[in-house]
Amino acid sequence: MSGANRPPTAALRPALPGDVPMLAAIAEAAILELTEEDYDSDQRDAWAAAASDEEALAARLTDQLTLVATRDGEVVGFIALADNRLIDMLYVRPEAVGEGVASLLYDAIERLAGARGATSLTVDASDTALDFFSKRGFAPKQRNTLSLGGVWLANTTMEKPLAAPETTH
Repeated sequence: MSGANRPPTAALRPALPGDVPMLAAIAEAAILELTEEDYDSDQRDAWAAAASDEEALAARLTDQLTLVATRDGEVVGFIALADNRLIDMLYVRPEAVGEGVASLLYDAIERLAGARGATSLTVDASDTALDFFSKRGFAPKQRNTLSLGGVWLANTTMEKPLAAPETTH
């Protein structure tokens, strides 16, 4: 009975070109609905506009390892890894937050990066995502400001060393 009200576990798969419109919609919804405590409306609007540009997103994802999480065949989140070291994007549908989707995506990408020889991972974490990455062993390295659509936003570059596969016991 304890699991009766829990959502089903998400499944992972590689992103497909046809996923781009859904990924853009998820990024936009996550930015607009989940970052209100950390960014003002102008910042969220500029960030969401950049993230939801399907053409730019498709081009950005071309050379990245991108995994999507699905539940009952519906995409509920995604993560993108650039150059086997930079977590470029991690977004989850607002209604799926708190259900382990982001953790599932992150854990999978960390394992894949490590298996492919990565010695560390970095992320430019939004203020909203700082706690998520801190809990996974990332340490802040520097504070950044960037301009999107004429609006300034801040984020934090964080890094996590990965253990070499042969040193795990």
